[in-house]
Amino acid sequence: MTQLRPLAAKALLDAPQPPQVLDVREAWEVERCMLPGSICIPLGQLMSRCCELDPSRPVLVVCHHGVRSWRAGRLLESLGFSSVINLAGGVEAWACEVEPTMARY
Repeated sequence: MTQLRPLAAKALLDAPQPPQVLDVREAWEVERCMLPGSICIPLGQLMSRCCELDPSRPVLVVCHHGVRSWRAGRLLESLGFSSVINLAGGVEAWACEVEPTMARY
């Protein structure tokens, strides 16, 4: 699994064919802030809902600090997803490095 810091992830998201963005935080966290276009599936539901993702496309996995997203990425890899990217530092780092006006918690 690839680890990307927020600025590198933003460049990837700004590319002509960006990856899917999977947010594995809980609903209350997503209500506070999220990356636009994210597919929101809490980590505890990922096994039963992974069919909502396209395994042939890269997936950028996001959480608050990068730990749950790392676990989710390992799960996706075990399910056959070949291109999984973890947002190192999560949305907290994204808010600090890319989008300072983003709500933080």
